[in-house]
Amino acid sequence: MFIAPENRELSPHTGWTRAHWERSADQLLLAVRPYASPGRGLINLPGDRPSWSGPRSDGLEGYARTWLLAALRVAGAQGEDPHGHLDRYAEGLASGTRQPVGTGELNGTFPDAWPLTTEVRQAVVESASVALGLRLTRTWLWDKLDDRTRQRAVDWLLPALGPSPVDNNWWLFGLTVAGFLQDAGIETDRAAATIERALERVDQWYLGDGWYSDGPNRSFDHYNAWALHFYPVLHAHLSDDRALLDRYGPRLHAQLDAHTRLFGADGAPMPYGRSLTYRFAAAAAPWLGALTGHTPLTPGATRRLASGSLKYFLDRPGNRGATDAAGLLTLGWHGPYPPVVQHYSGPASPYWASKGYLGLLLPPEHPVWTDVEEALPAETADAVTTLRAPGLLIQSTAGDGLVRLHNHGSNNHVGGGADEDPCYSRFAYSTVTGPTSQGVPDNHFGLMSQGACTTRGPAVPLGGGDGWAASLSEPRPGPPGVRIASFTLAHGRAELRAHLVVGAAPGTPVRQTGWAATPGRTAQLHPVHGYAPEVRQLAAGSTLFGSGAQVAALHGTTGATPSLFVALASLTAQPDPDPVHALADIEVTGHTLRVAWQDGTVHRLVLDSTVPAVRTEDR
Repeated sequence: MFIAPENRELSPHTGWTRAHWERSADQLLLAVRPYASPGRGLINLPGDRPSWSGPRSDGLEGYARTWLLAALRVAGAQGEDPHGHLDRYAEGLASGTRQPVGTGELNGTFPDAWPLTTEVRQAVVESASVALGLRLTRTWLWDKLDDRTRQRAVDWLLPALGPSPVDNNWWLFGLTVAGFLQDAGIETDRAAATIERALERVDQWYLGDGWYSDGPNRSFDHYNAWALHFYPVLHAHLSDDRALLDRYGPRLHAQLDAHTRLFGADGAPMPYGRSLTYRFAAAAAPWLGALTGHTPLTPGATRRLASGSLKYFLDRPGNRGATDAAGLLTLGWHGPYPPVVQHYSGPASPYWASKGYLGLLLPPEHPVWTDVEEALPAETADAVTTLRAPGLLIQSTAGDGLVRLHNHGSNNHVGGGADEDPCYSRFAYSTVTGPTSQGVPDNHFGLMSQGACTTRGPAVPLGGGDGWAASLSEPRPGPPGVRIASFTLAHGRAELRAHLVVGAAPGTPVRQTGWAATPGRTAQLHPVHGYAPEVRQLAAGSTLFGSGAQVAALHGTTGATPSLFVALASLTAQPDPDPVHALADIEVTGHTLRVAWQDGTVHRLVLDSTVPAVRTEDR
């Protein structure tokens, strides 16, 4: 995708400037135009399959999500619109609301008609993008519409003010619709009640330090940034509601301290959680922090992070970017990748990446556009950051710019079955690897039976401290009463992985796997205690980063008492790295470990099988 000449003086890390953001937004919007319905109410992008909501809903999704991008582009230019984006979307608004329908085929009397939010619940999601776009461009579009079109649009939006049909971030879609209606002086009492109800519900999932669970199931991922912070803080900002901004702004500030550490030096966001196809929407929260003043980032670091992420997806060597030959965003990561596509995602689903363009609302003279880019945390120093609320551990190394995320608290389990989502269930993720989608799971520990390995089960945090995090899980399907206390201690590029298996029958086989690395990265896995000395290489299928992945694997068996298994792992892009076992001396006595790293740092780790619990005692 051709965008604009680079400016390495202003942007020494990425070369990208505001011009790249504006031109790429225009290119994305121009690319979808050929797929608009006759009245432009639907944008029906090509794809191998529709979402579970059907093709008409997918067409609305195409309209709503690209409309949000158009709104950010035009509002950021103070109404200047040389490509005529507003006129096209105004026409689509009029035709889409002329005769709303529930389900139905695209061809018919009203080929542009939008599904009703009361009949197709995905329409509730899209109503938020429609409303937010109208709010951002109210002066240039809404205020110039005829009364009949405005009334039809209001009639379509109003049902979204009801209780959310899904108990997670969906509560904020009604809030966003209400914010627009409140600004426009429409149903203001009902809108205010909707906002209050939504915030009251979402507040129940706030655990502190900037972290919300996406619903009541300990689901922590990018939705924390691009939804659960995005909508309340942006609403407070657009409403100029100082009380709300004082309440939610500091939470965003706290979140950004961790969120910023989840980007690699190459601009890659951490690929964990669902809806990864939204890609550079992960840049929305840093922009929002700059927009509201609630951020720990300098202006130059904000742009470096956001531009790095956008460039990572749109400007990759060998035509391996996120857009296809027609300039359309694909369902996947670098390119199409079906294993990470949710059933609710249609061909236009990736355009929620539009949120990543929020920075265009900051004027060209703002320091985020005029200050020189500054380095990211992953580029400045090795670091291990413990996030106690979600039970996560972030590990980064400046020498290669890689970031790893160790998971001891994020789940997305539905019901009590053994099925799990690889984008939530792994013990570790990185900005350059996995997760594997078929065959052998990467970064996994489980019990073996007849060649199959148990899944992890929901992770219950056991605590965290300086450089470490721990969790408790019950393997599925597994013998009743079996529990596994798991622990990660990170230092530099090295990871100590310990698992205490409680309640398993003597002689039960276990397996620990390592990173599914791509060429140019070196993954190491070394047995320390409880495993056989042999390290096997197992085929692991495809990942976001390519096919033919392999993972290292260790095998062992449980003993007659609670059994401890300890390994050292490493992932690096540095050439010819030392073996990982040379990075630490480890002594194991019972369930106590003494870990002495090369630089003299010493940790003493105690795994208690009676609670189970984990604690460290620095020496």
